[in-house]
Amino acid sequence: MEDIERDLDKPVMEAGIAAKTSVIVRVGMLDLGAGTGSFRVRQMMHRIAYPVGVHVRADVNLTDIEASCTDGKNRVTEVIDLPTTGVNTERIWLLEHFADWFSVNLGHSAVYHNRGLEVSDKLVENLDAKDVSQVSAKAAKELRLRKKLAKEGTADTVSDTAPVPDGSPMQTTTATTKAERLHELDRQRDIDADDPIVRQMHASDPAKNTTNHDGTAPTSARKPRKSPKVRNHQPPKGKYAQHFDHVGKLAPNASDPNFKPITVREAHKRLDLIEHRKPLYTPAFAGLASALACASFVFLLGGGLYDMAGAFVGAGIGHWLRRKLFAKHLNQFFVTFVAVFIAALACTGTLRLIGIYDPIALAHDTAYIGAMLFVIPGFPLITGGLDIAKIDFPSGIQRLAYALSIILMATLAGWAVARIVMLNPQGFEPQGLNVWVTGLLRFVFAFIGVWGFSVMFNSPQRMCLVAAIIGAITDTTRLEFTDLLNMPPEVATFIGAFLAGLLAAAWRTAVRRGILPPHLGYPRICLTVPSIVIMVPGMYMYRAMFYLGQFNTQSALDWAFRAFMVIICLPIGLAMARVVTDRSWRYDI
Repeated sequence: MEDIERDLDKPVMEAGIAAKTSVIVRVGMLDLGAGTGSFRVRQMMHRIAYPVGVHVRADVNLTDIEASCTDGKNRVTEVIDLPTTGVNTERIWLLEHFADWFSVNLGHSAVYHNRGLEVSDKLVENLDAKDVSQVSAKAAKELRLRKKLAKEGTADTVSDTAPVPDGSPMQTTTATTKAERLHELDRQRDIDADDPIVRQMHASDPAKNTTNHDGTAPTSARKPRKSPKVRNHQPPKGKYAQHFDHVGKLAPNASDPNFKPITVREAHKRLDLIEHRKPLYTPAFAGLASALACASFVFLLGGGLYDMAGAFVGAGIGHWLRRKLFAKHLNQFFVTFVAVFIAALACTGTLRLIGIYDPIALAHDTAYIGAMLFVIPGFPLITGGLDIAKIDFPSGIQRLAYALSIILMATLAGWAVARIVMLNPQGFEPQGLNVWVTGLLRFVFAFIGVWGFSVMFNSPQRMCLVAAIIGAITDTTRLEFTDLLNMPPEVATFIGAFLAGLLAAAWRTAVRRGILPPHLGYPRICLTVPSIVIMVPGMYMYRAMFYLGQFNTQSALDWAFRAFMVIICLPIGLAMARVVTDRSWRYDI
């Protein structure tokens, strides 16, 4: 601890191994606490470790990390334990931007964004803002306007924030006119021409501009000087080489005379802001999102208006209560049981009230199952399967065991309510809708359902909408294949998950290539999991527990194996999509 405190105000590159390790492991801790898989946690830690010259070997489980860091001279091992686990997609997204900001400010290239590094810089510098997604959108708009004005040459005056030509050094300026600014840029190019790092960048990219704005060559070009031997920066080889595919390009600010590397204290300050950010949505709004999601889920399962109404009320109250209890740091399994119990009672009570005016509502005994679907542990189920796909069995098995424990508590609570009020769920009545109307409504309710789950995962609104679009396409495809082509649900689920992975990868590629604005670039895990969590067979799992409570073991095993087959197809579909679109997943190196 004394080593870290001594180096807090030193640049990260000059700090000791203990201070560097504190930053590396803390990033991993925050990423793990946000619910992402262990392979992503290790990848993020390596992205932070590489620019500071540290190699990290980490064992990542559900709630703990054991990391050994070495700089070739010294070695430090740090162990952290989290008291609980959860899901926070906004934090996963912010940590991606932080990693790029950290890397670029240490003179290396970015991984998350090939374009729009200013967006990451602006976002990380404004982490105290309530809605950082709006900050990133504003930064992307300013970047787009700056490029447009620079291309058209319509800027007559230049200030610290005025447009400058692409490729110009990132530095402050005292120029008040365009001519003065161009003169400054010419002088900076003369300085850069003597910099071996910049010469290396120009040598690797012949398209770089090597003339001044008046058409003359820079001073060093007219008078070549003998430069010292430049050692090419090569990525490491070995077990974790796939995490360093980005190495080879240096950041454009490497030669900026005003460039100041970040300190250990500054890095921790940014991480403090990420860690202590309040949830984007109040418990009431999150409860509304849960109500809409579960009501939509019920329609996709075949329910009618009364079933949707009961699920809406029950899920809304249940998730609101869940958020309130979690704020008091109560045990997760206890909270899950209580929230589901109250949600099922609220749903049943709502249908009883409606039954006073329309007795048909009293026959809808299955609706309460939809009211408890807000507790489906989609993230640990999917990330556990993905960890196993990456041969990380300890973490994968722990995540799956955690998810099954949550499911067990939820189904036990639902079964208890069914025994108390004498419910006998036998499924939903046929909807009796036209094929085209059914397809259209499925698209609409799948969109609403995925949006609701994204809100519950604390996703910014733009991320919610992107995930909702992907989910609406994939879930509608899954259901239509099942109904129109008589495809087995397991196969249709695999196709839906595979398609979700492809669409998320295509979205990220479009952002990286500049087809979409840089502020719309989101981690794939934040798009794919919400889009397929609505495919988790909650009805199958509850029926298995219901029949088990009645000691009807044959029916219980039948529904349990149905649920198992559908569940395993979800991570397999996503993993196959990653293998197709991601080189680090395609090869075992």
